[in-house]
Amino acid sequence: MTRNPELLSINCTSCGAGLDVLGGGRVVVQICPYCGAELDAQDSYKTLRQFKDQERPDTPFSVGMSGTLFGVEFTIIGLIEHTERWAARFYRWVDHQLYSPTHGYAWLTLENGHLVFSRRFRGPAWMSERSVEIAEYPPAAHVEGDRYQYYETTTSSITYVEGEFTWQPRFGENTTTISAMSDSAMLGFSTTGSERETYRSVYVSKEEAQSAFGTQLNLNPYRVHPLQPFVVGPNYWFLLLSSLGFAVLCLLMAFVFTLRAGHPVMKGQNIRADDFPVEITIPLQGDSQLTQISFVGDVKNSWAYLDLELLDPEGEPVFLAGRTIESYHGRDSDGSWSEGTGRASLRFRPEQTGDYTLALDVPEQGVWRGKGVGHVPNRPFNLLSVNVRSHLSSGRWAMALAGVFGLLFLYQFGRKWLHDRARWSGTDWVDED
Repeated sequence: MTRNPELLSINCTSCGAGLDVLGGGRVVVQICPYCGAELDAQDSYKTLRQFKDQERPDTPFSVGMSGTLFGVEFTIIGLIEHTERWAARFYRWVDHQLYSPTHGYAWLTLENGHLVFSRRFRGPAWMSERSVEIAEYPPAAHVEGDRYQYYETTTSSITYVEGEFTWQPRFGENTTTISAMSDSAMLGFSTTGSERETYRSVYVSKEEAQSAFGTQLNLNPYRVHPLQPFVVGPNYWFLLLSSLGFAVLCLLMAFVFTLRAGHPVMKGQNIRADDFPVEITIPLQGDSQLTQISFVGDVKNSWAYLDLELLDPEGEPVFLAGRTIESYHGRDSDGSWSEGTGRASLRFRPEQTGDYTLALDVPEQGVWRGKGVGHVPNRPFNLLSVNVRSHLSSGRWAMALAGVFGLLFLYQFGRKWLHDRARWSGTDWVDED
C-alpha cells in the first residue's frame, strides 16, 4: 500500500499530533518529533516503533522550511543527527533531508557552524577501506576531469531522527564514510550494512543559506571547513600579479643601478706606509651625485686601521671615519681557509664644487701569526691604493621597494596557501617513514 499523493497532513497514530506531509512518493517512514514514533508512510502511518529519550540537536533549521539552493527550491522534510566517537571524543553533525518535486532528494549538513549541500552521485568511482589501508600514498579518484584525493574515514551512528525519510533509520547502526576531496567538492563513499552510496558535496556559505531560506542564521563557523572556498576579494589577482611584477621590475632596476660604473675622478693613487699621514686633493663637482672613495691595501695575514677625514672646499669637515683593511689565510683540519679582502670604501654626496681634501693616517697596524699560517708568508701593510669615482647610483632604495612589493606578493600568495593548508589540516592520512 502507498500513501495518497494528495495527502498534505496527518495525525500521529501514536500521540495524535498533527504532522505535515512534505516529501515525495519515495518516503517510507515519518518520525514524529513529539513522541518519537516511527510511522509507516506506505501503510496508513501505522506505528512501527518508537524512538524514546531523543534530545533534539541545536540547529537553526526546522522541518517545513523552504529555500532555493543552486536554483532549485527545496523543502526540509527531515533531520538526522550523526555522532562519531574517536579517541574518547564525540563529533556531531546534523543532516537535513531536502526534497524538491522536480529535482528529488538532497542533504544540507550542519557541522561546526558550516553548511554543506550533498546529493547522490551516480558516477562509477568508488574508494574502499581496503584500498585506503594498503595504499602507500593517499589514494585518489578521477571523476569528470577532477581529481579527488583521500581525506578521511569516519564511522558514525544515528542519535536523533525527525521527519520523513526515504529509508528506515536505525539507532546505533554504523555508517562508514570514506571522503575524497578536490579543489571545490568532496565525494563521500558511504557503507551502511550492505548498502553502498556515493554523495557529492559542496560548500554553502552562511550568506547563501540566509538568502536561500530568507532568514537570519545564528551560525558561528569554527575553523576552516575542508570544502570552504578561498574568498579572493575583488582585487586579489590584481594585487597578486601586480606586486610580483613590480617586485621583479624593482629588482632589475636595483641591479642596473648597482652596476653603473660612474666617472673616474682619481685612479690608483698609491701611498706607501712610510708616507702617512698624507693629504690628497680630490676635485669634485657639486652635481657629482653619489661619490665613492675606495682603498686597496697589500695586506697578507696582516691588517691596518685607516683614520679618515674629508674637508670641503671651504675647509669644513664633511665626515670623520675609520676603516680597517685586513686579509688572512691559513690551513686547518678542514682544509684551506681565507678571510677578509684588504679592501674598504665609503660613499658621500658632495654639495659644493671645488677641491676636497682627504686626510689619511694609519695609527695602527699589525701582523697576525695565528695557528695554521706557517706555510703562508706574512706581509705587513706597506702600500695603499686610493680610487675615487663619482656619478654612481645606488640600488638600495630600489631593492627596498622590491622588498615591499615582495612582501605584498607573499601576503596575497600566503593567504591562499594558508587557507589550503587549513582545508587539509583535518585529514587523517599519516605518511609513514
